[in-house]
Amino acid sequence: MMKKMRTVKVQFTWWWLQVLALQLTLIHAIPPAAPLQCQDGGAGGCTLFNSYGVWNDRRDCRVVNATYPKTEQELVSAVAYANKNKLKVKVVSKFSHTIPKLACPDDGGGKNSMLISTSEYSSGIEIDEAGLAVTVDAGVGLRQLIDAVEAAGLSLAASPYWEGVSVGGLISTGSHGSSWWGRGGAVHDHVTGVSLVVPAKPSEGYAKVVRIGEKDPLFNAARLSLGMLGIISKVTLSLEKGFKRSITFNFSDDSQLEEIFMNHAKENEFGDITWYPSRHTAVYRYDNRVPLESPGDGAFDFLGFQANSILISKSTRATEKSLENSRNAKGKCAMASTFIGVKKLIANGLKNGLIFTGYPVVGRQGKMQSSGSCLYSPSYRIDESCAWDPRIKGLSFYESTAIFPATKFADFIRDVKKLRDLNPDNFCGVDIYNGFLIRFIKASQAYLGQSADSVVVDFNYFRADDPATPRLNQDVWEEVEQMAFGKYGARPHWAKNRDAAFGGVKGKYPNLGKFVEAKRQLDPANLFSSGWSEGMIAGEAAAVAAKGEGCALEGRCVCSEDSHCSPAKGYLCKEGLVYKEARVCRYSSSSSFTFTV
Repeated sequence: MMKKMRTVKVQFTWWWLQVLALQLTLIHAIPPAAPLQCQDGGAGGCTLFNSYGVWNDRRDCRVVNATYPKTEQELVSAVAYANKNKLKVKVVSKFSHTIPKLACPDDGGGKNSMLISTSEYSSGIEIDEAGLAVTVDAGVGLRQLIDAVEAAGLSLAASPYWEGVSVGGLISTGSHGSSWWGRGGAVHDHVTGVSLVVPAKPSEGYAKVVRIGEKDPLFNAARLSLGMLGIISKVTLSLEKGFKRSITFNFSDDSQLEEIFMNHAKENEFGDITWYPSRHTAVYRYDNRVPLESPGDGAFDFLGFQANSILISKSTRATEKSLENSRNAKGKCAMASTFIGVKKLIANGLKNGLIFTGYPVVGRQGKMQSSGSCLYSPSYRIDESCAWDPRIKGLSFYESTAIFPATKFADFIRDVKKLRDLNPDNFCGVDIYNGFLIRFIKASQAYLGQSADSVVVDFNYFRADDPATPRLNQDVWEEVEQMAFGKYGARPHWAKNRDAAFGGVKGKYPNLGKFVEAKRQLDPANLFSSGWSEGMIAGEAAAVAAKGEGCALEGRCVCSEDSHCSPAKGYLCKEGLVYKEARVCRYSSSSSFTFTV
């Protein structure tokens, strides 16, 4: 055992030194693969992948064909073709980061469906400097938009942390940063206009463009629509005069987290908190705007979104798989401690210039709000990539995101601490990634937005290569999920989560009926709906798998009997340790077996 631990420690130390070396050089990576792959120029059908290379159900998303319009009129023609031929249709951009199958039009083999890609509809950016607004084509990438706005001396106040998204995609799924100030941290709450291409009568040419402004009755449905109302062609966003931000990370004890998170959000315009439960550590991000003339030209190049050596990514994955196979929680804790140490040393990717030299880091809003440097690279670089690129067999993980009413979040933290305190080592698996990332979004009038000021919690954790393989401490993460979505009524992020998180979602959105009515008005034939999206809105069986053998192992269901877990491998359906109503797949040490992830 000591020899194994020494080997693990050496691997971690080598990884740490490599990361530090990479910080001192300009790294480029293999650019991500296009999400839409077609055979024989499209004649042989197309397959849609997300950026992780695998959907929740591990089944391919196939369509009969795809089209790549370059103009709004070509978008209209594509929708007209689909409507005339009664094809199910969805939209995909040059990026594909939804974890559920929101972008997949049909799970029936794709014979009656098509995809419309906005990857080539991405050139239009019209900035109204006097009116503090920008109107963009839906396929424009977030970084492209940010750079154009900043070049005009203006700033986009809200955006997600990851910039590998299109403008149409990010407002469709509720993407957000972190803020309770002003219009808030959700990008759709900064939208002032949306143009949709929707089905039309034959006399209207089978498709038409609908322009929707803030006073339009359809506005609160259109600005966060999950792609279910029509194809977004253009988006208008509000802007602000250019500004800078000042960021400091404070690594602290987590003993008062539940008492002070609310004040932290109120006192810091863009503040967030990263909580590492196994290490009893909370990292408070003090993040506020400062005048444009403030000294500093820093940037936030988030460590997790930087180009990684493929060798390091594969080694990290191999190490974690080995620890899973040997049920070595202590080894995972050693990984977590090392990774958190690196993040503290280099400020998690904050840079005063070429490297991090000290707090605070001050820089233009456009350099501080979003990152994703692993996206940009020449194809001839074959030694680095985004760490999760499926082509390199690097990191593979689940991403759960729960959105709580702010008034309930303190009690959730207390319950998680009770579960953590039973055995802190059980939480090391999530701390290997990014712990619990806690962000803040303001109450929204959007029908599918948050009806009250809310706290968003993201946590990532290991996913096995084989769907039939249970995970180390699987029961812990299932209990945390069910605690969030069940006991505290948290809402799932529309573009993240395992399928079981969407159970009962219908009752969590008081304005869902208004959204459905808008959907009937704009898309009466359900051209833009799929079985999965309809089931997700209904919170019923199409979004959550019918229960069967092993369905709980990958969050396709919540177990109610042992067969939903993996009794042959010692995982049985049990009640939660803190939240007794939870039903989780827990390992029984009385069983003797081995398995490979």
